[in-house]
Amino acid sequence: MVEAQNYVFKAQSALPTGGATRQLTGDFDLRISKDTILSDLPYFGRAFTAPLNPSEGPLRFTSTDFQYAVSNRKKGGWNVTITPKDVQDPRQLTMSIFDNGTASVVVTSYNRQPISFNGYVTDKK
Repeated sequence: MVEAQNYVFKAQSALPTGGATRQLTGDFDLRISKDTILSDLPYFGRAFTAPLNPSEGPLRFTSTDFQYAVSNRKKGGWNVTITPKDVQDPRQLTMSIFDNGTASVVVTSYNRQPISFNGYVTDKK
């Protein structure tokens, strides 16, 4: 499912840089398919520039032009690197997926502090 690019990452907690872990109560996810990345993740942290449209969340985007790279982890699971090319922000999403289905995502940005998410990976319904 990871190499076939057909899964959903469900975020359960957010770890902002320099802040406390926040448990997420809403339905926040990152949907991956061969032709589209659909992100609906929250952001907590510091921005270095003001957003052009403050009503849009910084991690709510759709990308159809992106680079997707998968490598095997030494102790099982996968490392996935996603680099969107058709959105201004974020710069890169780095995902560690473990054999038991849990996963973590680190989002690096051009204009914001990095943020991490913990959760799990599931099949697309």
